[in-house]
Amino acid sequence: MTYMTVTYELQHALKPEQFRALGQFANTYGLQRFRLDEEKNLLHFDYDASRLKEVVVEDVLRRARIPVLRRVPPSAN
Repeated sequence: MTYMTVTYELQHALKPEQFRALGQFANTYGLQRFRLDEEKNLLHFDYDASRLKEVVVEDVLRRARIPVLRRVPPSAN
């Protein structure tokens, strides 16, 4: 397994229904967990890169209607 973390900057704070939607990510094989940095308005996703591509993570966020502004490059975290 190859675990990766991808970070996204959010447009605004998450609403309760968006947190619930993120909770559904466990149903996607290979997504491990997420962490929210409320101070910096960043969302970090850990996933198994040997099973998933980053586009799947992005699709999960789109389906959950998470207000992603942009992907943050690893060196900028």
